[in-house]
Amino acid sequence: MTAFNNDAPIGVFDSGVGGLSVLRAIHSKLPEENLIYVADSGNAPYGDRDGDFIATRATKITEFLLASGAKAIVVACNTVSVVAIERLRSWCPVPVVAMEPAIKPASQNTKTGVIGVLATRRTIASPSVARLCEAHGKNVEILLQPCPGLVEQVEKAELLSDASRALLLGYISPLLAAGADTLVLGCTHYPFLSQLIRDIVGPNIAIVDPAVAVALQVERRLGDHRVSAPRTQPAEARFFSSADPNDARAIISALWGREVAVQGMD
Repeated sequence: MTAFNNDAPIGVFDSGVGGLSVLRAIHSKLPEENLIYVADSGNAPYGDRDGDFIATRATKITEFLLASGAKAIVVACNTVSVVAIERLRSWCPVPVVAMEPAIKPASQNTKTGVIGVLATRRTIASPSVARLCEAHGKNVEILLQPCPGLVEQVEKAELLSDASRALLLGYISPLLAAGADTLVLGCTHYPFLSQLIRDIVGPNIAIVDPAVAVALQVERRLGDHRVSAPRTQPAEARFFSSADPNDARAIISALWGREVAVQGMD
């Protein structure tokens, strides 16, 4: 691995703003780490894109993050993770941490034996999800629910709108009717809809978000490579978007919880 100063940033990217849910978990777990976030909102959503397009964008963004000095890359996008992660890891000179739907812990903790997975069409149809279902679905019924339209709602910061509620009702109601007691959020955009999801499912349904597990894996990988930041360091987060920076600033600031500057990138 290339030598880095320990205060070099962690690079995080997603098809859009959804990966901010992962960035938030990393920042909470590792507040001393500098962060760079890229939202490819100009090309979102990835869920219906072909694999070559997704791999090309992932490569370009990773190269941008490496040129910005990133000491590790976090692919905060389930779709990129299931489509292009091996290609990225084959050449990327720094640790790459990826996402996958949290089917394993959900299958271990369900009481009814039925879990629902909310994700993009591309993630649902991937060999990676098929592998997870094969590995962890022997004694559990796993219901895979594609959710077209949800990414777009989060990209507009419509987290509590009637339109978002209607979409979620349509996707979640059949899962509940089938006996699911656990819902896996298989897209990093979906945690921003957690309040609406909780309103729909009530207090007794488990909602599984893998962001905290990803943050723990980032901490482990940094420790393995001895590039963790000093504990006393004041950290900063920088934000980039392939969408119009002014539009992106409003959305990212709303989701991040405070006003931030956003720079453009191709």
